[in-house]
Amino acid sequence: MKNNFKFLSLIVFFFLLILPDKLFSFENFNFDITQIEISENGNMFKGVKRGSASTKDGLIITADYFEYNKITNILKAKGNVKIVDNIKDHIILAEDITYLRNSEKIFTKGTTEAVIESKYNFKSKNVIYSRLEGELTSLNKTIVKDDQFTSYSLSEFKYNINKNLLNGSQIEVISDFSKSEKDRDLYFFENGIFNLQDKEFVASDTKLFLKKNIFDVEENDPRIFGVSSEKKGNITTINKAVFTSCNSDEKCPSWSITSNKIKHDLDKKQLIYDDAILKIYELPILYFPKFFHPDPSVKRQSGFLTPQINDSEILGTSIHIPYFHVVSEDKDLTFKPTVFDSNIYMINNEYRQESKNSSFIADFGHTRGFKSSLGEYNKKNSISHLFSKFTHDFNLDDFSNSKLEINFEKLNNDTYLKIFDTNLIDKKIKPSNQDMLTSNIKIDLDNEIYNFSSNIYMYENLSGTNSDRFQYIFPSYNFSTQLLSNKFGLIYFDSQGDNSLQNTNNLKTSVINNIEMLTSDIITKNGLINNFGIYFKNTNTLGKNDTNYKNSPQSEFKNIFNYEASIPLTKLNQNYYNYIIPKISLRMNPNEMKDYSLNQSLIDTSNVFSINRIGVSDSFEPGKSLTIGLDYKKESVKDINKYFDLKLATVLRDKNENTIPLSSSLNTKSSNLFGSTTYSLSDNFLIDYNFSIDNNFKNIEYNNFETQFKFSKFLTKFNFIEENGKIGSANSIENTTEINFNKNNFIYFNTRRNRETSLTEYYDLIYEYKNDCLSAGIKYKKTYYEDRDVLPNEDLLFTITLFPLTTYEQRVEQNLYRN
Repeated sequence: MKNNFKFLSLIVFFFLLILPDKLFSFENFNFDITQIEISENGNMFKGVKRGSASTKDGLIITADYFEYNKITNILKAKGNVKIVDNIKDHIILAEDITYLRNSEKIFTKGTTEAVIESKYNFKSKNVIYSRLEGELTSLNKTIVKDDQFTSYSLSEFKYNINKNLLNGSQIEVISDFSKSEKDRDLYFFENGIFNLQDKEFVASDTKLFLKKNIFDVEENDPRIFGVSSEKKGNITTINKAVFTSCNSDEKCPSWSITSNKIKHDLDKKQLIYDDAILKIYELPILYFPKFFHPDPSVKRQSGFLTPQINDSEILGTSIHIPYFHVVSEDKDLTFKPTVFDSNIYMINNEYRQESKNSSFIADFGHTRGFKSSLGEYNKKNSISHLFSKFTHDFNLDDFSNSKLEINFEKLNNDTYLKIFDTNLIDKKIKPSNQDMLTSNIKIDLDNEIYNFSSNIYMYENLSGTNSDRFQYIFPSYNFSTQLLSNKFGLIYFDSQGDNSLQNTNNLKTSVINNIEMLTSDIITKNGLINNFGIYFKNTNTLGKNDTNYKNSPQSEFKNIFNYEASIPLTKLNQNYYNYIIPKISLRMNPNEMKDYSLNQSLIDTSNVFSINRIGVSDSFEPGKSLTIGLDYKKESVKDINKYFDLKLATVLRDKNENTIPLSSSLNTKSSNLFGSTTYSLSDNFLIDYNFSIDNNFKNIEYNNFETQFKFSKFLTKFNFIEENGKIGSANSIENTTEINFNKNNFIYFNTRRNRETSLTEYYDLIYEYKNDCLSAGIKYKKTYYEDRDVLPNEDLLFTITLFPLTTYEQRVEQNLYRN
């Protein structure tokens, strides 16, 4: 019986040491552990097989293993440790921690992660958490990410949870880590204190790297360096700052701006500079006491834009300082004053309005102080212009295109576009032809069934006399549709008409209807390709003071028949493909044609087989004609860039047709021989030659010789044009040469000589150095062109562009022709 009592006592003692699935409480902790061990007279507590320890003040620690010393009041936890502080609202994850309950400090070993208020995520090592002071601390590299995609990397840190203050050294900040590297800002600070809640900070040794493509140039590295920086509210200040957008690989940036202070105002979205100095390769150039501009993130904001300095032989040196004003969400205005040192003042105003389906842009300019050297303009001391463009998309459901376009161009000096040939006017509305102004109203409607367009035009020839300088077309229209399409062929219908007034009293009205019936290719057993076409034309005309159109209405029906045949022949040997294609076009027109003998019409191998090769819309080419042609091509099997191509064609007819343009040579029984040849030795060398030989094979009436040679970084092109006899009278040669020494250095040369007058029309020689943020060059320009106020000149210009700041152009040597 006594032995049984001892055995029972042993069992009871064992269960006191190991209590599975039990709750166990001490003064400072409550344990919920799978298995518990107690030793050292109840002062040492161990919990194994995972569980949790909690305190009365809201701390819960979960781990695989616990060890608690009741005397020292120190708790150790290991294995997948998770600390939840319900009072402070944060979570700490680690593998090994030591909790000093008396001082309320927790020490982690190894990799540690902390989540504060579900907003801030800390990843670090060997972290100290002080509950009393509300601080996280580590001397190891740490990454902090917030819920706004901002990332902070620090070599060491201290974080005050109550004040949201992050203090650290060697800090790297990423503005938005959710974006790609080129689309986010990157900041470096030697030391700094950051308020994670409102993003305010104070830091030393600041380096701000902005988005690489912020100025739309991938090679840029826009950046601001400063001795110190701070952000209060929505204003960031960088002290003793340097700004540049140049590539960071350069040891010395091409340009930079040093400033006592650079302020970034987020509310106004402006960068404000105090005591700024513009430097080019560290050489001070300009000083600005204070200036500001919109920050790069701004797409539209009122403020000054990039200034520009130019130099003109006629106008002198000028400075252009544009001001951009936002009128409303869809409207803005750019005020562009320009001051010349020759007492000339120019004001340009550009207005823009955008909506979902429409766009409007207008540019009005007024210049005072300019006096023309010619008599009729000499009394004027001011000139002006107005250019505008309006487009509207109707977005009609059944149409792929349904647009309205209105253009207006007007100025009061014929040489204005040549004298003031600047980039002050938007290319969208600037006239492309310096000798012609075009105003029009146009509507386009396109769908799967038909295409329709209608126009009203007004042309003003700036080189013409006042009485005959205008031409009006009001209105004109064009309608086209495909009536039939099947395996046998196609039938097209189009109608066009216009009402034209030119040369003061020459009035012409026409409505022209066309039907084209074309068969599909018919291929015989021997490979002959045949097709037929019948073309019908109905012309309705009325004229006044016109040589071709009568004063009374006329309606005519005309047709032309065309038969085409070709037989492609191919031969392949070891090195080359050889192609020969003989072809003919037989056409017959029983109707007469209006007299277009004086029209200019250039025929070559590219258009000799087209049905309207003479370029007349109201008539078909009269009579019977046979066009004979031959295409030959020899192409390398191994290299498609190595080939020889030859095309020949001529036109025969049964009799002379005196109404056909004489310049075409198609009016005689035997036309010129038209030819073209292209010889490509490789992708580096190309010869292109077009010619026209009279029917006696005595005179070459047209020569167009082009050659291109490219080797490594060298490229040169020659273009020789000669017109003789009935084709015209011209003789010129032009050369363009380019040398790219490397990605930064470039030479361009272009000249044109009129061999008929033995006069070189111009020389252009440009040397340019260019990198991602600066381009500088020397331009030599010599022109012999003269047009009223525009006289021959010879200039040597120095040009420099600091991207995206400004452009400056200065004459080194002025015109030698003027006294």
